[in-house]
Amino acid sequence: MSRLQLALNVEDVDQAVAFYSKLFGTEPAKRRPGYANFAIAEPPLKLVLLENPGHGGSLNHLGVEVADAETVDAEQSRLGASGLASSDERGTTCCYAKQDKFWVEGTPDGEKWEIYTVLADSPTAGSSPVCCG
Repeated sequence: MSRLQLALNVEDVDQAVAFYSKLFGTEPAKRRPGYANFAIAEPPLKLVLLENPGHGGSLNHLGVEVADAETVDAEQSRLGASGLASSDERGTTCCYAKQDKFWVEGTPDGEKWEIYTVLADSPTAGSSPVCCG
């Protein structure tokens, strides 16, 4: 299973959750203070909401969630072979989940793309400046 991830900065996570619950007809899969994520079946989307006052309505980062660490490795190899650099983050905690991932470097307009798999849930948000902050 793969699905696109869209992480948005929002002014008020409660207000955003109410809106996106109606828009996609589903409740969040995970809620924490200042954070929510939706695992939307149709269209296949992981929507992440990050409360970030003063930056609401802006993109935080983009990603592709994949099934396992082997797929993360395969995608990193594939992109490397095509000339795209990446920065590795294995066993990291981000967005209330322990993850294996990498960030694609050199995007045309500075957007942040991650390819990741979730290894386990986490009680903490993590400390990555790109994700969750």
